[in-house]
Amino acid sequence: MNHNFLVSIDIEAIKDIAIVAGTAVMQIYQTDFTIEYKADDSPLTQADKKANSIICDSLQRLYPLVPILSEENQEVPYSIRKAWEYYWCIDPIDGTKEFIKKNGEFTINIALIYHETPVLGVVYAPALGEIFWAKKNEGAYKNGIKLPFLTNTSPAKKLCVVVSKSHLSAETQAFIDALPSEKIERISTGSSLKLCMVAEGTADVYPRLAPTMEWDTAAADAIVRESGKIVYQYKSNNLLEYNKEKLVNPWFVVVEKL
Repeated sequence: MNHNFLVSIDIEAIKDIAIVAGTAVMQIYQTDFTIEYKADDSPLTQADKKANSIICDSLQRLYPLVPILSEENQEVPYSIRKAWEYYWCIDPIDGTKEFIKKNGEFTINIALIYHETPVLGVVYAPALGEIFWAKKNEGAYKNGIKLPFLTNTSPAKKLCVVVSKSHLSAETQAFIDALPSEKIERISTGSSLKLCMVAEGTADVYPRLAPTMEWDTAAADAIVRESGKIVYQYKSNNLLEYNKEKLVNPWFVVVEKL
């Protein structure tokens, strides 16, 4: 496989996989589902497992040579991963806490990574009826509309900052307090929707000065990049990188290109 492999991938097929997984997830969402807890105390539902099974099986059928890294699969040792050229990075349900609260703010995330860079992403929010997608050099879209569809022409007067509904750190709050704008409007939402809001232009900044994993951001990062925005590492201004030895992301900020 080489960089031309990306051209051969049908983004519509990847969107279809996300939609099929979302349909199955929504059937569970309407029920009194059970909740388990993983070793790190993060919640897990049968919906996470079902979505993971649908996505992984479908991708393996379509692209049997491309390895898969998923939050819900057994972790692949770095000694194996470091040789990957392309791989799928999956978060079957990002925002499981929001899923459990039944507030609709959870997403199904499928990304294709080339070495350390996300080059394709699909983010589907089935409860909201919103699907975002992007493929390198082909633009980013939400429900068929090209992103961004809003632009802030006077950021010095007003900035809209999106923050996590379930994880707002003191450091993130301090970052917001230091922003150079007369008026700061704050929105809180769940899951990878926060990155997508910056991509579409409904938010200007998403600071995440708290831990996340690569699969939490990969699909939405591809969308952000294709929308002309950027996810940069806090204080270093480098882009987020993927397939690191440790899969924890550094702190980051999503914003207009610097």
